Amino acid sequence: MIRKLALSALAALTLGSAPALAAGEGGHVHDFAFSFEGPFGTYDRNQLQRGLQVYNEVCSACHGLSLVSFRALTDETGPALEPDVMRAFAAEHEVEDGEGGYRAAGMTDHFGHSTLENAPDLSLMAKARAGFHGPYGLGINQLIHGMGGAEYIASFLTGFTGEETEMAGALFYENSAFGGNVAMPPVLMEDLVEYSDGTPATEEQMAQDVAAFLMWAAEPRLPQRKMWGFIGVLFLGLLASLLYLTNKRLWAPVKDAAKHG
Repeated sequence: MIRKLALSALAALTLGSAPALAAGEGGHVHDFAFSFEGPFGTYDRNQLQRGLQVYNEVCSACHGLSLVSFRALTDETGPALEPDVMRAFAAEHEVEDGEGGYRAAGMTDHFGHSTLENAPDLSLMAKARAGFHGPYGLGINQLIHGMGGAEYIASFLTGFTGEETEMAGALFYENSAFGGNVAMPPVLMEDLVEYSDGTPATEEQMAQDVAAFLMWAAEPRLPQRKMWGFIGVLFLGLLASLLYLTNKRLWAPVKDAAKHG
């Protein structure tokens, strides 16, 4: 617990001191294999729950998730927390009561905002950073492999090279996924959290788990959209077959007449 608080404080101080040093282009983004990729991919419930834990214990020290409500955590295609577990989790957070004070959050409340001005809200981060397949989309490639936002997040969290640069009294950290130096220090280390399901909390495992959770935060209806898309393709295929057979039936007499004429 002490280590987690110290790390969060270090991240807050460093992020608050300066912006990113370089815009960073051409960084290396690793192609992680996420369960929700592909036309039939779905979210891994256990992974989303682990990712929620990583966000809550590590990332929330600086970054907000203001577009996500606590009750969304009970979604069957999402983390699927039990209602009583979700309410207990929400009660651990505070929200403004509208009268200048604070109260325990309820199921209809949202996660908080970022605590630092230059720490982006992570609600839509996985959609905003389509780093693996390019920001403009590549059609069928994205359908098969995913947009790449989750890959970028996981690559960023594991992409710190250990090189540090001091500039104007501030310390910057080289990141291979960003392709340059950033003000955010490395925040993940082995066994930083303790997973209740016994999964080893390696740096890469935590990075993938929180990336998957942030993908769900950005696209909570992704499995449903894939399902309806598949149904739509089936109907279009059926319609195309019927049109083809109808066309053959309508033109068969004409072709026979021309053949024997």
